[in-house]
Amino acid sequence: MKITDIKTFIVDAGWRPWMFVKVETDEGVTGWGECSDGKAPHGIEGVIRDMKPMLLGKDPRAFEMRFQDMYIGTRQSPGGVAAKAIAGLDCAFIDIKAKSLGISVAELFGGPTREKIRVYWSHCGSSRVRHHDILGTPPIDSWDDVTALGKEVKERGFTALKTNIILPGQNATFGGGSFAGVGTTDQIAPQWLIPHIETLIGTFRDAVGDDIDINLDLNFHFKTESCLRIAEALEKFNLLWLEIDMYEPSSLKQIKESTKTRICTGENLFYMRDYIPYFQMHAADIFMIDVPWNGFSQSKKIGDLADVYQHNVAPHNYYSHLSSFISANLCATLPNVRIMEIDIDDIPWKDDLTTTTPEIVDGYMTIPTVPGWGTDVNEEVALAHPWDENKLSSVTSGGYKVI
Repeated sequence: MKITDIKTFIVDAGWRPWMFVKVETDEGVTGWGECSDGKAPHGIEGVIRDMKPMLLGKDPRAFEMRFQDMYIGTRQSPGGVAAKAIAGLDCAFIDIKAKSLGISVAELFGGPTREKIRVYWSHCGSSRVRHHDILGTPPIDSWDDVTALGKEVKERGFTALKTNIILPGQNATFGGGSFAGVGTTDQIAPQWLIPHIETLIGTFRDAVGDDIDINLDLNFHFKTESCLRIAEALEKFNLLWLEIDMYEPSSLKQIKESTKTRICTGENLFYMRDYIPYFQMHAADIFMIDVPWNGFSQSKKIGDLADVYQHNVAPHNYYSHLSSFISANLCATLPNVRIMEIDIDDIPWKDDLTTTTPEIVDGYMTIPTVPGWGTDVNEEVALAHPWDENKLSSVTSGGYKVI
């Protein structure tokens, strides 16, 4: 079997682009991968185009060798858009391998270890507070709206949710370090913000009760000192985790050791090399793995390494249904999964983009068993919704207010 063509699709996902890779072969078996990046899709597309000559005519089923080809070919630019381009292609090659054998990817990698995986409703409230007009959902204008959303989560059978620091009625999340702009770079939690966070999580807790897990994602918003204060204030809510992105494992460990609040990190790390310092320090309680940024073969290795260090992992999955199927297959090959992320509020054409949609019953996604990932991208729908790069300057990505 030989690779005959590689195509990319940058699809409009409302306020961010989704990136898909299609690999065609001379035997008619097609593989799909996802490597979505909200800020640099054309960079990833360019790397894929640059790697295409070295891949054409090669056997995609030898995905370990193909990974080495791509890694060596981009070794002077490790990580970043190069790793994401490799990830999308790695996923497509593995999809082809499993399809050619007539088995699921989970079975290809020795699974399944489970028949279903617990999922949490991610960006719960934060998508609606910024993009309810695109989503066709009610806005979040008051604490009563947060309460109503929490009750909706419970009524729809989910047993966990994750939110961001949302500001009801302000069309914003707190972006004190993740978003550009004068006065946003210090990564400080101002005096008013801690009680605001307590009100936010307390409102969700009152709405969902004690049986529903709650996560709060701080992203890269804060320095260590502010994270320490936030983690301490949230101890009374018994969060499933407080999510903190930080490229300094010792600072993260300082936060973890200061609080009873569980800490999750890792969605921005690449390959085992990046994770090892965090694992060795036991710098967090749960580690996220972004499969569309690492590729499936490397994500499996990261998950297995986490198991050696006695850590649970959780796929980072802020993307399309294809990514959900890919992440579910990863969960079905690992023995140390905590829970899986999935977005419920999303663009109206999300379900049409793939040939199959996730089956979610009582807060659990069924592990796919059909050959490959269990779904393909609907190429016609992808082409019907091209991403306009000018959208990034016109779509509100977040901000904050001082009160």
